Amino acid sequence: MPGGVSNPHLVAQRAAHHSAKLVLRGIVLNFVLALVKFAGGLFGHTYALIADGAESLLDILSSSLVWAGFRVAARPPDADHPYGHGKAEPLAGLAVAVFIFAMAGWIGVHAVHEIITPHESPAWWTLLVLAAVIATKVWFSRRMGIAGEEAGSTTLGVEALHHWSDAMTSAAAFVGISIALWGGKGWETADDWAALFACVIIAFNGVGMVMKSLGDVMDAAAPGSFENEVRALALAVPGVITLDKVRMRKSGLSYLVDIQVRVDGDLTVRAGHEIAHAVKDALIGSTRHRISDVTVHVEPRK
Repeated sequence: MPGGVSNPHLVAQRAAHHSAKLVLRGIVLNFVLALVKFAGGLFGHTYALIADGAESLLDILSSSLVWAGFRVAARPPDADHPYGHGKAEPLAGLAVAVFIFAMAGWIGVHAVHEIITPHESPAWWTLLVLAAVIATKVWFSRRMGIAGEEAGSTTLGVEALHHWSDAMTSAAAFVGISIALWGGKGWETADDWAALFACVIIAFNGVGMVMKSLGDVMDAAAPGSFENEVRALALAVPGVITLDKVRMRKSGLSYLVDIQVRVDGDLTVRAGHEIAHAVKDALIGSTRHRISDVTVHVEPRK
């Protein structure tokens, strides 16, 4: 591109591929944790751990959708999708939210069944399993959250919240099992109540995930601070007198900008075009802002 500006679509592709690799690692992690949880739940007589294992299996399915979403979002613009395939990313986030609500309902129904069905107290060593699960999930959630912020990915942020909610589910099970062991006879269902309580946490996080993803799908306005930075970049271009409209919308891991600049009305069409091109290059060339395309409208000064 002119002015030495790197290809913004290629940058977005690389970010999407990197994000997809991180999600794939999360899938492998969830598979391993699911096996550990199921084994601990069956041999340790705790439904909360079995429910946690079932959640990890659902996580694998939902994360697979996220991975597929990133793969689609990485595709460059084509004749049928001139603005690219970025919307696949938040749509995958919405799909994850649907799975989360389904998971909360499934765990809730089975937790109620276990509460009204007498069963043995959980084994003490299941607490060690849960402690390891919680530490692993918190670490991976933090790592994915940081990656989401760096890439500007709503869906990675959703996945980070998803892993965090998994950690909270395991934490609730840890508390429930601890109460059951401490209380002794008559407290066997404490871990089942913990699983039921975890459903509330999961559903609450699901609402937040839906709102974030819907914002991207519905072209919600970019944060005010981000718009102010874009305005400053455009105003710094020689020949730009002032700005009128500045509209931005998120498309996958990047932003599309529609901006109206005012220039000296006595300039030639060629000179006005050169200023518009300079504004576009300045915005796309700012790698910090992840802008993949800019439409500049030139108006004469009033």
